[in-house]
Amino acid sequence: MNNKIRIHLADDHLVLIEGILAVLKTNKNFEVVGYSLNGSELLDKIYTQSVDVLVIDINMPCKDGIEVLKEFTQKGFPCHVIVLSSYDDVKLIKEVIQLGAKGYLTKQCASENIVDAITCVSKGEEYYSKAIREKIFLSFTGIGNDKSIDNSDLLLLITDRELEILKLISKEYSGKEISEALFISTNTVETHRKNLIKKLNVKNTIGLVKFAIRNNLINQ
Repeated sequence: MNNKIRIHLADDHLVLIEGILAVLKTNKNFEVVGYSLNGSELLDKIYTQSVDVLVIDINMPCKDGIEVLKEFTQKGFPCHVIVLSSYDDVKLIKEVIQLGAKGYLTKQCASENIVDAITCVSKGEEYYSKAIREKIFLSFTGIGNDKSIDNSDLLLLITDRELEILKLISKEYSGKEISEALFISTNTVETHRKNLIKKLNVKNTIGLVKFAIRNNLINQ
């Protein structure tokens, strides 16, 4: 039985694809099943291949990454998607995530993040490189140049599991009750809680609850 993570790459620069291929071939858990040099070629191939993770550029001829994601939202996603782009604009990052992308990496840090990103996204989790997380956070705090990002945009940094735990924390569930509700250990709950505190830049559990209240998470 083939338990490898099956990957398709889409970028109009063959040199970049070859570079990523060289990195991925060093991991025995990965299998690159194909690549595309433009969006139209990708759409012709992706629904006929068995693919777990698609790594896609934003700027491609024929159809760009945004158009591809929009078509996926209409037809149904054939796989999990990681966007690999030269751009780190927060508005663009937010747009592709809202269109269903599970990860976002800049090309500058692709080689050091791509293995972890594919591994996480293949499990249905989200992955953003450190530079992207910092970009979103700086925009949120007002230190960055983009002042249009509001409190809720920090939710982009939170995984689905962390969001589940944040909601339960806001409903006054104890660590033991959360572990029982989600079938995970109390140590795992505590790790997620600490990660949430760090990601949301709050001081303690009370800060997490306040964040949940501000973003209307308690009644969801």
